Amino acid sequence: MIDGLVSIDAIREASARIRPIARVTPLLEVTDVVGDLEPPGPLFLKCENLQRSGAFKIRGAVNMMLQLPESDRARGVITFSSGNHGIAMSLAAKLLGVPAVVVMPTTAPTVKVESVRRLGAEVVFEGTTTIERKIRTEKVAAERGLTIVPPFDHEWIVAGQGTIGLEILEQCPQVSAVYVPASGGGMIAGVATAIKSLNRAVRIIGVEPAGANRMTRSLHAGRPVTLDSVSGIADGLLAVRPGDITFRHVQAYVDDMITVDDEAIARAVRWLFDHARLVVEPSGAATVAAVLGRHNASWSRDGAASMTVPAGSPTVAVLSGGSVDATAYGRYIAGPLGTGSR
Repeated sequence: MIDGLVSIDAIREASARIRPIARVTPLLEVTDVVGDLEPPGPLFLKCENLQRSGAFKIRGAVNMMLQLPESDRARGVITFSSGNHGIAMSLAAKLLGVPAVVVMPTTAPTVKVESVRRLGAEVVFEGTTTIERKIRTEKVAAERGLTIVPPFDHEWIVAGQGTIGLEILEQCPQVSAVYVPASGGGMIAGVATAIKSLNRAVRIIGVEPAGANRMTRSLHAGRPVTLDSVSGIADGLLAVRPGDITFRHVQAYVDDMITVDDEAIARAVRWLFDHARLVVEPSGAATVAAVLGRHNASWSRDGAASMTVPAGSPTVAVLSGGSVDATAYGRYIAGPLGTGSR
């Protein structure tokens, strides 16, 4: 363990804690339909799109809420989210009998807003950026005495998301590289910490949209960087800034970052539908876009643009979620590409 970072023991404890609620998601091999890979080797998909609530976020939300004092849960919880974390926290709150509020962007996909409301949480709309939502969340929390369950920048959230890494190693012990989506950094921080704590040889490759490359810029700068604006179809990957806690974990454990454009992400959504028969939102398909596109690294720990993944050994791409508006999804799998912004 590196001082000040989440430990493998904390991730193991989170795994046991969340097991009654969060699913152990399947690892699906798609080598036979993927075609030629560079380097060649088996490809597996970690299907968090099949997770309870439709995305990986339930892991961190449950891990944090189960550790809150009973008095805090009784008063209620609040978060800020573009969708998936809000849905996850709302589900966890419903199962635990806790009042919940979710602050969402004015441009949030309707399918995600409706999911939050259907689970019984109150929705408050605020701005289009993570920072605007965070400020409103802090204001409402102070006014109502609510406890904030942050979307990524908390040790308990990182530990919860890290349980994905434990499962990958259990399901595919010979894995050589793992592609993980990156936004605020909760998932990649947790997955990288879990895997590197148990097998330093596995290469951890973060993937983010070209229109929201805050982690790449932050790694080059050596500190968290706030982008003036972000854009793209991957609405779950449009945070303008990494978390302080998550960034330290990424600095410590991630080997490479790759940026992918909207066209590549849309192609990956279509590929997952056509070849793997999986419904995956653009944010969740970004890793497959990186694998299929054979992109060079936008940042690499060893300073090389080309990543060194051993030929013939398994690669895993994490599919982070499947919450996608039906109309938009139809466009992605059929043709014209739309864009959004945060």
